[in-house]
Amino acid sequence: MQQASATDPAPGRRPELVPDPDVETARIAAVRRYDILDTPPDGAFDRVAAMAARLFDVPVATVTIVDTDRIWFKAAHGLEGVAEIGRDPGLCGSAILRDDTMVIPDTLEDPVAVDNPLVAGEMGVRFYAAAPIITPDGHKLGTVNVLDTRPRSITEEDTATLADLAAIVLDEMELRLSALRALRDEQARREAERRHAEAERARAEAERAAREKAEQDKAAIAAFASTLQRTLLPPALPAVPGLELACHYRTASAHDVGGDFYDVFPLDGDRWAFFLGDVCGKGPEAATVTALARHTLRAAAQINADPVTVLSALNTMLLTDVTAGRRFCTVLFGLLEPRKDGGFTVTIAAGGHPPAYHVRPDDGGAVWVRAVRPQGGMLVGAFPQAPFAQTTFSLAAGESLFLYTDGLIEARTTEGAMLGDDGLTGFLHQRTGPVTATSLVEDSITLLTSLPDGAGDDVALLALSVPRPHTTPDGSVSATAHTAAAPEHFGQE
Repeated sequence: MQQASATDPAPGRRPELVPDPDVETARIAAVRRYDILDTPPDGAFDRVAAMAARLFDVPVATVTIVDTDRIWFKAAHGLEGVAEIGRDPGLCGSAILRDDTMVIPDTLEDPVAVDNPLVAGEMGVRFYAAAPIITPDGHKLGTVNVLDTRPRSITEEDTATLADLAAIVLDEMELRLSALRALRDEQARREAERRHAEAERARAEAERAAREKAEQDKAAIAAFASTLQRTLLPPALPAVPGLELACHYRTASAHDVGGDFYDVFPLDGDRWAFFLGDVCGKGPEAATVTALARHTLRAAAQINADPVTVLSALNTMLLTDVTAGRRFCTVLFGLLEPRKDGGFTVTIAAGGHPPAYHVRPDDGGAVWVRAVRPQGGMLVGAFPQAPFAQTTFSLAAGESLFLYTDGLIEARTTEGAMLGDDGLTGFLHQRTGPVTATSLVEDSITLLTSLPDGAGDDVALLALSVPRPHTTPDGSVSATAHTAAAPEHFGQE
């Protein structure tokens, strides 16, 4: 499809592409069709931007939609307080006129980019790369971008990865569009039924009956979701000698099955494994992937408990099992080995998941906090041959390890900002109570309930701590679980 033509450049300048008016009109119609402009933040798009920043090791990564006269940010990692910018002149506006990934290694050496406000202004962008978000019928809605304040070059494999991220964004937009269409179809059906009602009394009776049926369905859905959710979580945490365990699971709604999951289970000898993860999305489809992930992690660990090997096995399964569809997940998988001098050696691998936290009281009465963040772990189930990373450390007496899903750090504070990694780190550091698995979980629940809107997403918490010797004379501590017969849930029903 011919989308742009090149103007005659001045000597020494690369040609600037000018959009074809007919193609631009059709492209804007496609943007309107997806009905995404000016919509609220969405965790799926935010995760793509965050993943792009991590993969390319850049301070700024964005997901943009190009409108008629503006560039609107659906997600902006590292770019606070900016919702949109003008389209002309615009790097994203130029990127959608190309059929491939646009890469500018040094903006100061590019005669078109050098005058852009992001380059010439306070931000001082020196490197820019963007992959267009292309619809199945060939329209370019916007871009996935990575920006740096220093010049750099990237490989062909890097440009392919950026294009894959743009394809993931389109997949999320297609899912959202399908949901909108279903909602509109349902609204149209109800309107048709209302118009064809024979009389006011008959219509009122039908509405009353419909309300009763809706309440019955609501109760049935809630019961089904609760029952299904229980099958996806361990009924109780095991008793691990020399270790205290605590967990908590709370869904955002009683009517949706959450995608968060966790488990602790024995391996050969006296070794134990644990994991905590989050499947993209909710509902029955996510539940299918959750069940597949839990089964695969347990089975793979029995064969080879090396955490990176376990995550690689899950990655392969999610990409090849037809029941998983195109969903992916984030996972932390860990291995516990008792030490002869007390405590445990912990090896933990990351697959695109937020960091765990290693905490202990320090000599000054505060809490020492260290993020356990293996470098390089990608999303699980998103890309073939995805690399994963692991790290090993000691968990000694009086120390704890705290794992959580992103519903905790995405909860909003009274100022409306997300709690984030910094907010969670500050919360852990400022605690004054004991640093035990139970206290970490209970205090985190208290933190969530103190926020104006609680958590807008599902939250799973898992904490492990090594009690001090005098508190466990027999060397064995029973696990503490905050998941009772049914998972809790947030919000109005």
